[in-house]
Amino acid sequence: MPVDPVSLQVFKSKFESVAEEMGVALQRTAYSPNIKERRDFSCAMFNPQGDMVAQAADIPVHLGAMPASVKAALEVFPDSLNPGDIVMLNDPYKGGSHLPDITMVAPIYAERDGKKELAGFVANRGHHADVGGMTPGSLPLSTELYQEGTIIPPIKLARRGRLNQEIIQLICRNSRTPDERKGDLAAQTAAIKVGEQRMREVTERYGLADTLEHMAALLDYTERVTRRAISKIPDGRYQVTDYMDDDGLTQELVPITVAITVSGDEMEIDFTGTSPQRSGCINAPVAVTSSACLYVVRCLLDEQAPANQGCFRPLNIITPLGCLVNPEPQRGVAAGNVETSQRITDVLLGALAQALPDVIPAASQGTMNNMIIGGHDPVRNKPFVYYETIAGGMGGRPDKDGISAIHTHMTNTMNTPVEAMEFAFPLRLKRYAVRRGSGGDGKFKGGDGVIREVEFLGPARVTLMSERRKLPPPGYHGGHHGEPGENVLLRGGYEEITLAGKELVDVEAGDVISIRTPGAGGWGAPEGDQG
Repeated sequence: MPVDPVSLQVFKSKFESVAEEMGVALQRTAYSPNIKERRDFSCAMFNPQGDMVAQAADIPVHLGAMPASVKAALEVFPDSLNPGDIVMLNDPYKGGSHLPDITMVAPIYAERDGKKELAGFVANRGHHADVGGMTPGSLPLSTELYQEGTIIPPIKLARRGRLNQEIIQLICRNSRTPDERKGDLAAQTAAIKVGEQRMREVTERYGLADTLEHMAALLDYTERVTRRAISKIPDGRYQVTDYMDDDGLTQELVPITVAITVSGDEMEIDFTGTSPQRSGCINAPVAVTSSACLYVVRCLLDEQAPANQGCFRPLNIITPLGCLVNPEPQRGVAAGNVETSQRITDVLLGALAQALPDVIPAASQGTMNNMIIGGHDPVRNKPFVYYETIAGGMGGRPDKDGISAIHTHMTNTMNTPVEAMEFAFPLRLKRYAVRRGSGGDGKFKGGDGVIREVEFLGPARVTLMSERRKLPPPGYHGGHHGEPGENVLLRGGYEEITLAGKELVDVEAGDVISIRTPGAGGWGAPEGDQG
């Protein structure tokens, strides 16, 4: 079958449907509310070289980093991946992001001339609510990776279709919620099986040669589309420095600097000048940094353009070893995946706003507002761990207001429904509302954040990982800044205690945590400010 626009669209849709169906299977069979309700997972498929060919519309920070996981699996098992094998890993220094994100990778084989040949890979990544470590939820205020949970290098979970139950037992034994881990791992395995079956059906229908040819053609097409988009950016060097509030251990602002140099249809993204790696856990593995770069470049493309690794080809990403966005092993990275990735996105978009002022929106909330709660459930008489990220404001756009109460940029999860949270955990939702007036004013206003207040029905330990509590999300082109977020503990439901953006706190029954997420920046000067 010759490659033409029609066949390319057919294969694009086929490959994307494989990833989408994997996601449906994963969500429907998952055990934990974190995956079943919040949909904190991602699925994708890859060519035989480990390049991402298609992805589902899942979590940006997962998807851009997942190719590194596939490459890591290939490095460890270069010639020994057989039909039915599944490689598992979560090591941030071996292609992972942070330890709660467990990735599974499986090879796909197809028949050609009576022989089995490698047709590619399918992979998924799911955020597990607890994989051990020093605090419930495995997102502690750590100083090294070993404190954050169970580290899994690339290992074979399955060999020729036979699961290694000892590995599953080891992971579950190191989790505070072993039943959840067992159920979610089974769901990820089921999703892998769905991906394998669907990819085999594609190769059986169209033939392996045509399937591989269209994989390569899709990557080439995305490269051309990306180069065309970059060529529309004026040549030049665009530099921005923004700051993280702190690293959770000290109160120092942490700079992230990027210089984007556009030359023709190529782009250099240079993080030289960024803070050295930190003692706290905000260090972002290089896979996460690359993921943020891919996301931002992808935002410049038409929404119908294939989302694959062809986007990377015109890019040269410079991340000096030992800096915040490319730390040395074994620095803590628990918050790098969830918080630093958001600030990397902010600085990248801020730099591009200099070149494309009528395209790039103002800064969104710039945080995922991570709240992790763990303890002993007095009603069900067993340990529990609850994890969620909380929405906020989206930046004002060049032609319309921003959106309120929405997840933006590197996160794309749903909220946990009230019914699901109260059914499964000793928690009660006291308030869930838009934080009116928190978005920055402007010609086009920034979106408002939210207020989410949770009451505890028993003693628990709470970890907060959040940003934009000190420095507000900036407005662009005269737009006003959004309001910073606030974390407040209401002792007994009444006495207000202001908490830091990153904090570990023990609570009692009757206490309430109030998370007030940042609004976003406005775009353009408000009418009253124009002179």
